[in-house]
Amino acid sequence: MDERSGAVNRVTLIVLDSLGVGALPDAADYGDEGCNTLAHILSAVPGIRIPHLRRLGLCAIEGVRPDVRNGIPDDPGIRAADAEYAGVYGRVSEASKGKDTVTGHWEIAGIVTDTPFRTFARFPDAFMRAFEKAIGTGTLGNCSASGTEIIEELGPEHERTGQPIVYTSNDSVFQIAANTDVIPPERLFAICETARAMLTGPMLVGRVIARPYIIENGKRIRTPDRRDYAVPPPGKTLLDNIADAGLDVVAIGKIHDIFAGRGVTLSLHTDSNEDGAEKTIARMRRPGKGLIFVNLVDFDSKYGHRRDPAGYARALERFDAYLPRITAQLQTGELLILCADHGNDPTHGGFDHTREYIPLIVYGKNVSANHNLGTRTCFADIGATIAEALGVAPTSAGTSFLPEILKGR
Repeated sequence: MDERSGAVNRVTLIVLDSLGVGALPDAADYGDEGCNTLAHILSAVPGIRIPHLRRLGLCAIEGVRPDVRNGIPDDPGIRAADAEYAGVYGRVSEASKGKDTVTGHWEIAGIVTDTPFRTFARFPDAFMRAFEKAIGTGTLGNCSASGTEIIEELGPEHERTGQPIVYTSNDSVFQIAANTDVIPPERLFAICETARAMLTGPMLVGRVIARPYIIENGKRIRTPDRRDYAVPPPGKTLLDNIADAGLDVVAIGKIHDIFAGRGVTLSLHTDSNEDGAEKTIARMRRPGKGLIFVNLVDFDSKYGHRRDPAGYARALERFDAYLPRITAQLQTGELLILCADHGNDPTHGGFDHTREYIPLIVYGKNVSANHNLGTRTCFADIGATIAEALGVAPTSAGTSFLPEILKGR
């Protein structure tokens, strides 16, 4: 504790990217009726071993606990009845319109998006001609596609012509893929920066994404050097408020890119979920005050989009194995918060995000155990709670649940 008005010195916020916990009431409007990322993984992969997440209350969240409606077997390891959980747990509804990464993270940090970012099945010919003129080369693709599939389909032509591959999805993204031997990463990043500068006004999309790849054992493999170019948030976020108070905002993974660097005092790139977990533990071991904000993207990019429930389950098991080391770093006056930013049900059709509730788990020495928060109505409640905990300016949206979870409050 210190002289600030906050009850907490530091918060570690880990986003398990895409770990949704059930369809939102308006999911049908997005083509996502019946989706439930976590419940369907538990159902599809019996015997999944996530004891530490279960102990914190993950599988007691409404929509996840065993129920004939979601098909989860009545496994004593995930049974909610008569259980004691170490953490505060619940689920949170998205108030913003959309189901993408930027919208979800911004809402967590206090910005509700009323008008969703624009999406395209393909980008207009006039725009593509202007873009190709600006970068000095033609392009391939310009369609909605799976990233792993399109580099196999168009990779040979790209490697022969040197023209980058442009593709999109149901998310608001303009993605550019290239073989690193054909277009070096720095050149690819410059091409993406050109696209970002041009995708404004009626062409505004949430993110431009660089997707470098290599050929390994005859197969095209995307490298960890992905880079996201997001539009800046339209107003002050939780990150700005924390940084303005003179506290640390350590961004691990793609957090820096999602917020266009705004409010970030230190950014650490990650190559995988495991690398992200190790860097999180290393930062938690160092003294500091403020926020450690982490995104673990593999759940989404490697398993959700590729519709791989077994791979998603194994990734959850690997993260679960890190939890004892993560929680061991928590000192008095520190909080750990786990959540997601949207869903990506690997048993759902297509290859895009799904419109879902997100899980919420809070743990710390000063946190009341075994407390069910139920259903919160806005992701921004997370940011509002962190702002109150740290004693910084409140976010513009969201209602803090801090008084409900701290011991002695």
